[in-house]
Amino acid sequence: MLSAAHKEGRVTGERERVVVRGAAARSRRRRRLASRRRRRRARPRTLAAAGGAGGGADASDDYDFLYKVVVIGDSGVGKSNLLSRFVRDEFSLDAKTTIGVEFATKTVEAEGRRVKAQIWDTAGQERYRAVTSAYYRGALGALLVYDVTRPDTLAGAERWLRELREGADARAAVVLVGNKADLAHLRRVERERGSAFADAHACAGFLETSALDGAGVDAAFMRLLTTIYAASAKRALSGGGGGGGPGAGGVRAGEALVITSEGAPEGGAARKRSKCCNS
Repeated sequence: MLSAAHKEGRVTGERERVVVRGAAARSRRRRRLASRRRRRRARPRTLAAAGGAGGGADASDDYDFLYKVVVIGDSGVGKSNLLSRFVRDEFSLDAKTTIGVEFATKTVEAEGRRVKAQIWDTAGQERYRAVTSAYYRGALGALLVYDVTRPDTLAGAERWLRELREGADARAAVVLVGNKADLAHLRRVERERGSAFADAHACAGFLETSALDGAGVDAAFMRLLTTIYAASAKRALSGGGGGGGPGAGGVRAGEALVITSEGAPEGGAARKRSKCCNS
């Protein structure tokens, strides 16, 4: 027969094994929950859409063209506030760093046609580069943003531009934007340096903006959208631009060119679409 001490030892050992198994199960549950949270954060979040000059919600989904564009640049340059100012005419002083990708739409008038912009705001942090670069596919243009108070963000713009041209259509239009122009007392990048960078890298335009007071924000986005429209119309009329890019598919002069979020055009009449993408 087992002694009382031996029995007590066996009971104690069994209790310890139960405790260890319980702790291991809780640890596995915590890891699974953390993994789910990371996946949810990496998914694109949608901002409320705004349209028209009044900044209210779109009255309808009628539009002539759909353009996918991305907003790229180093972390902290103000990409999210630029998007929020353009789409909703809002600015947040305590805006949080973008995790993964955020998404918004706005329908505007460009050259007398209704253009629906599908805008993807990408995270600027290095650890999210693999996620955000996947969203370049099908982009017809980009706002390349730097901070006029941080020279390193203009230096980093060259790498963003290279990645964009590797992942998007080689003909994607790029407008360079120097943000935070309202911080004149902190400026460390003169306007001439931004203009020289834009010229050297064949950007479609260069503007300085302030997401805080809204100066130049609408002009920057409209410069990008009208540039895309002009290039698309030119290729459509010439019937050129092989492959799956804008202007391909043998679209005849006088036909509307509908450019999908994947960058592939469809000939024929302009269409009404109820959804711009699947997030």
